[in-house]
Amino acid sequence: MKKRIVVTGMGAITPLGIGVETLWDGLVNGRSAVQRITRFDPSDFPTQIAAEVPDFNPTDFMDRKEARRMDRFTQFAVAAAGMALQDAGLNLDNEDPFRVGVVLGTGIGGMETLTKQFEILYEKGPSRMSPFFVPMMIANMAAGMVAILAQAKGPNTTVVTACAASANAVGEAARILRSGDADIILTGGTEAAITPIAVAGFCAMKAMSTNNQDPEGASRPFDARRDGFVMGEGAGILVLETLEHALKRGARIYAEIAGYGTTSDAYHITAPDPEGIGEATAMRLALADAEMAPEDIQYINAHGTSTPANDKCETKAIKAVFGDHARRLAISSTKSMIGHLLGAAGAVELMAAIMTIERGIIHPTINYQDPDPECDLDYVPNQARPARVDAVLSNSFGFGGQNASLVVSRYTG
Repeated sequence: MKKRIVVTGMGAITPLGIGVETLWDGLVNGRSAVQRITRFDPSDFPTQIAAEVPDFNPTDFMDRKEARRMDRFTQFAVAAAGMALQDAGLNLDNEDPFRVGVVLGTGIGGMETLTKQFEILYEKGPSRMSPFFVPMMIANMAAGMVAILAQAKGPNTTVVTACAASANAVGEAARILRSGDADIILTGGTEAAITPIAVAGFCAMKAMSTNNQDPEGASRPFDARRDGFVMGEGAGILVLETLEHALKRGARIYAEIAGYGTTSDAYHITAPDPEGIGEATAMRLALADAEMAPEDIQYINAHGTSTPANDKCETKAIKAVFGDHARRLAISSTKSMIGHLLGAAGAVELMAAIMTIERGIIHPTINYQDPDPECDLDYVPNQARPARVDAVLSNSFGFGGQNASLVVSRYTG
């Protein structure tokens, strides 16, 4: 029998604030965190809105000297990891450090550092570049710093699969635990890309919403008037353990990572396969890994980006996998409230799925006003819904045709 993997701790830094409870309170109450960009002057940009993390002070979580040597995306990860470890009640001094690992995902990495150091190079020359430029920027440094501060000397991996990155990270972490190579893994994702160059790049692709007049209403997954995604930032870190290890130390168990499926569309650098075949196959693989039938799932936390193509393709894929049961499923998009956290999205949305199981309430898809005939399922519009949920499928799809689906279920002993 394969080893069972459970979630024992969670930490979150999101546009709704600091901590998982703050995230959950905002989601169930349908609060949008989208506003005009404040991290730089967006006046010349077609898109001038984003979901920024408010009131984040890195020195609340780490030494000032350490913070200065970390990009914002790494600061987010370190802060969320500390909260997750505390939530799990883990004292890693009591663990074999070579049995503790870190597997994180990010889509872009240290974009803020790259932007600032390029400006220094352009304005002041190469002699003024920071010696910390490369280690602050590289995508694996969030995982590296989390491991250093936690003294986690086991497997350490960074997954870079665009917007599927942190879902892939959780899935790969579960595989490592099942293989017997670790007992505990800190996993999830982090992103901090609300910078002029990243926003300009997405604007050039015409991928983001330009509804600057109504920031809170701009992210509207599955709605007929959706016009693109809204960029967000933040981090979500989970503590995963083998069930044997969690029980041995008397840990509180949130839920079980029951299944994982991942595929590639092999279709286009940005557009999803219009038939949703890769997405559907990832969902089927996750269900098979969980040894569940489609009818065992009560809720899907959708990728739900608010782009015309993605929402339509995801709906088509859900119908292909779930058949008649698709009409009975509750489906909602966390991105309607916190925007798209890119490489961190999958982990934060998995936390929302876990909280759905624990609290017995499904958060809504806000801003759903005008039904789209091609998106005709139950998207839990605008109001949270009480419901007993025992198993959730969480979807994450990324540029390059990267698809990842996770099944999380109620722990039943």
